Amino acid sequence: MNTDFENEFNSLVFKTAELITGDTSPEMIEKIKIWAFFNHVHKSLPALTSHWNQTHPEGKAEVRRIFEEIRELNQAMQTNKPDQK
Repeated sequence: MNTDFENEFNSLVFKTAELITGDTSPEMIEKIKIWAFFNHVHKSLPALTSHWNQTHPEGKAEVRRIFEEIRELNQAMQTNKPDQK
C-alpha cells in the first residue's frame, strides 16, 4: 500500500479518536478502528455480525465493551464541553 496514503488515513483515524473520545493513545486508535469497522459491517451486513456474535460470544462481549467505553468517553466529552454561543 502507498505509504503516503497510509499516513493520511492514519491521521484521519487519529483525528476521529480525538474528536470522539479525546484519547489518541495507540490503544484507543485501535479501538476506534474496531468500533468503526464493526459498526459499518453491522449496518451493511447485519446477518454476518449476527452469525459472528453467535459463534464468538467472547468477541461479542469485547466489542460491546469497546462500544460502551467509546460511548462513555464521548458522553463525558460532551458533558465537559463549554457552551458554545
